[in-house]
Amino acid sequence: MLKKGDLIQLTLDTAAFEGVAVGRVDDFVVFVPHGVPGDRVQVRVVRKRKRHAHAVIEQILNHSPDRIVPRCRYFGVCGGCSWQHVEYDRQLAFKREHVRDLLKRIGGLEGVEVAFVVPSPSPYYYRNKMEFTFGSSRWLTRQEIESGQELDRDFALGLHVPKRFDRILDLEECHLQGSLSHRMVNFTRHLSRQEGWEAYDTRRNEGFLRNLVIRIGVRTGQQLINIVTRDSRPAAMELLSSSLLEEFPSITTIINSINPGRSPVASGEQQIYYGDGYIMEEIANLKFKVTATAFFQPNTLQAGNLFRIIRELAGLQGNETVYDLYTGLGAIALFLARDAERVVGVENHSDSIRLASENAELNQIENCVFREGDVAEVLDRDWVRRHGQPHVVIVDPPRVGLAEKAVASLLSIRPKRIVYSSCNPATQARDLQMLAEAYHIVGVHPVDMFPQTYHIENVALLERRMLVDSIFVDSQTTANLSSGRN
Repeated sequence: MLKKGDLIQLTLDTAAFEGVAVGRVDDFVVFVPHGVPGDRVQVRVVRKRKRHAHAVIEQILNHSPDRIVPRCRYFGVCGGCSWQHVEYDRQLAFKREHVRDLLKRIGGLEGVEVAFVVPSPSPYYYRNKMEFTFGSSRWLTRQEIESGQELDRDFALGLHVPKRFDRILDLEECHLQGSLSHRMVNFTRHLSRQEGWEAYDTRRNEGFLRNLVIRIGVRTGQQLINIVTRDSRPAAMELLSSSLLEEFPSITTIINSINPGRSPVASGEQQIYYGDGYIMEEIANLKFKVTATAFFQPNTLQAGNLFRIIRELAGLQGNETVYDLYTGLGAIALFLARDAERVVGVENHSDSIRLASENAELNQIENCVFREGDVAEVLDRDWVRRHGQPHVVIVDPPRVGLAEKAVASLLSIRPKRIVYSSCNPATQARDLQMLAEAYHIVGVHPVDMFPQTYHIENVALLERRMLVDSIFVDSQTTANLSSGRN
């Protein structure tokens, strides 16, 4: 029987959720981070449980044909990517299998058709927003330790080490947002150290600098910088802002958000130091005003494909009332408005509702209204009387999925069709199981919004059971957008 510290040899045969590979010893499962199915590896057991073990790779004996050299020198240490060492088409295949597995294992849903994953137009440099963290506990890579250089361990600006909220990897490059982004990171780090500004200490709730958030309009080129600090220091912020503008004159707006509490959110009371406090972005001929903290799909180019799939699944004929729940700044609602009679967006953040309404005016869309409210609380009979019985409901909740009360509300108002988009297919599978009481799960469509990671956006079509099953849209939309086999 395996025990902690054992050295064993394995052939890795499958990929599990969260980016780990799986091998077996006499049907005993061993999870191996940074492995690739097809690898023959020697691993060391680091944790043993009753039914499985976790191990780390000591040596790759035979490489999988799907293994490639990661582009980023920080891969394996940084928490930003999990699959840079895997051919992109195989990443897509693994994600499709994960969706199938979660639907069956968590949702108890057998035989649901899963379309090929729609690949991202770009597997690198696709993110329009990155949130970098300042930290007073720098994590050193093996190469940094072996270099013999004297390194500052008390200041870092980069991304978290996996499963360590208090350790920050000091990044000089990142291949998710592009060269402009890491040039801004490196400049901000250098100036901050030069000026002696201290990084935030999560354990003591002390220090000044907490986050550097960079938001770039992929279609417009506009750039937003949000510096999150624990307290207000106008002189320091004036210096940082003017220095950034001198080095990067293309910056559109600079904001300081003040978060004095222990919560790690990159938001707080805001002061604008330059510009209007927002940038403009475009998706599918629609213009959007995007602020520092508003939710916006992180992969701009892929978002257009996602919206087209949602529209195809919604099957709008022009005479429907549509509810767009968790509407954010109204992107999906506005995209669908021209194909529906009326769209009602619901969101519980007042700033998002304000932005959504402004975006409707910006795009001269008049049949789309936005209402503030908690989806789990507002969808009652009175709401439906005031806003109309929905023919189609779009839901795009946060990662935690739908509250049970929200599921109950959907089952109560019973629209003919539900299109459920989720960035967490595990909680989505749970919710689909509850909705299956009254709905037939016609099929699901994975869309790769997050290349190089194990994350996947998944769109499910649900038809009310009293209706004849509609056609599963493996349609021209998916056929045209998908390429290769996955």
